[in-house]
Amino acid sequence: MQEKAVTIGHMDELDDPGCREFRIGEGDWPFRGFVVRKGNDIYAYQNYCMHAGHPLNFKPDSFLTKDNDLIICASHGALYNIETGVCVAGPCVGESLRAVRTEVGDGAVIAYGPA
Repeated sequence: MQEKAVTIGHMDELDDPGCREFRIGEGDWPFRGFVVRKGNDIYAYQNYCMHAGHPLNFKPDSFLTKDNDLIICASHGALYNIETGVCVAGPCVGESLRAVRTEVGDGAVIAYGPA
């Protein structure tokens, strides 16, 4: 499978901690993902609830709990570890979000997904 790169933005543009959504592809079914900045680290996942198969968020770029410690599914309250994507509470405990490959080059956050 071929990958396509998308630049999410500059590291300094992301809140710490904070999230930003991205899409790869056009049309009705683009690949949807999000990145989470935590300190100097970036984590990225497909925007897909492991319990119900729909996007995790209702509001743009809104993926974290109020204390910014976990990723939360807005529909059913599933909680996922930021660093691993593993569900730690809710209807899909033990399942993991699908990780997305990222890199930071010259401060730019780049994510890779299906072309």
